Amino acid sequence: MNTKKALPVLFAVMFLVMVGFGIIIPVLPFYAEKMGASPTELGLLMAVYSLMQLLFAPMWGRISDRIGRKPVLMIGIFGLAISFFLMAISSQLWMLFAARIIGGLLSSANMPTVMAYVADITSDEDRGKGMGIIGASVGLGFILGPAIGGIFSKTSLSMPFLIAGFSSLLTFILVMLILKESLSPEHRGERTTKRVPIRQTLSGPISILYFLQLFISLSLAGLEATFAYFAAAKAGLGTIELGYLFMIMGLAGAIVQGGLVGILTKKFGDGFVIQIGIVVSAIGFGLILLVDNFTTAAVFLTIFGIGNGVIRPSVSALLTKTSKTGYGSTTGLLSSVDSLGRIIGPPLGGWLFSLAVGMPYISGMILSVIAFFLYQVYKSMSKKTEPASS
Repeated sequence: MNTKKALPVLFAVMFLVMVGFGIIIPVLPFYAEKMGASPTELGLLMAVYSLMQLLFAPMWGRISDRIGRKPVLMIGIFGLAISFFLMAISSQLWMLFAARIIGGLLSSANMPTVMAYVADITSDEDRGKGMGIIGASVGLGFILGPAIGGIFSKTSLSMPFLIAGFSSLLTFILVMLILKESLSPEHRGERTTKRVPIRQTLSGPISILYFLQLFISLSLAGLEATFAYFAAAKAGLGTIELGYLFMIMGLAGAIVQGGLVGILTKKFGDGFVIQIGIVVSAIGFGLILLVDNFTTAAVFLTIFGIGNGVIRPSVSALLTKTSKTGYGSTTGLLSSVDSLGRIIGPPLGGWLFSLAVGMPYISGMILSVIAFFLYQVYKSMSKKTEPASS
């Protein structure tokens, strides 16, 4: 399957996966509360999913390097379907926890495998474009999913889980029938045939890029966790306005990822786009401190979303070009780093918000400056060891 045919299929796959994932977001807190979950238990229910992603994404990435992308992707999507159906029939809180653990464990295969697939089928020149298209599909799925979940939750609280389950099954069938394997038998295990210790993977200049992505993920998760309270305190915005704001930010990010990332990385290189993205993100964090009504919130949040949106695809592209391990191992570790940021970011953002309402965004600026500095360190180190890699 060539790039022109495979990328639209991968776009559809990740879009459907994220729609299914997003459908349950607005209803899960109320569903868990109905089964007697306390706020702390609800927090744990959310965190356990990310914890499974943190632990198992690297494993699935390595497995996809050995046996191919398609079977691993099918396992991930089928696991997601099982977890949604288990949640739909859950009647006690422990059943929800079990479903979330199973879902997190198996679905952690999806993102690293899709990114590795993109790396398999794209040239170095077009890698950023491919990663950007996947980023756009994730963003659009996240926008549509919660809206669908909110609508169908009026029928019953378990209905969104059933719809998410059937959506995942549909995606599974799509992958099974249409998607071709990208990794030929002779290329499986080509770069590595055994497990590479994380310590070894994180040695050399490439480790800097993982830490850079961790800071970006931390700052984004902190913003997502606190912006609703911030916008309410500074501009009196309610849930409906916030829904529109995040939809506008997501759309802007998706458009930039789907179109601009490919053009910019092809013309200026991944490193340039990473640096520009970090600078625009930092400016966005600073502008958010000035929010005083819906319009300023929409404009400033969109500026942040555009900057943040170009970083992840460009980091993914650069990592897969420079890593000595298999693409799956590389993207698996990157997904794990993202999950770590999403586990630490929300409580850290909440704690900073309790100190002062603007602290999460001031911290976001500081983290962006650190990320920018880290890229300069990476560039300097890679010039000494491998001049062509940056």
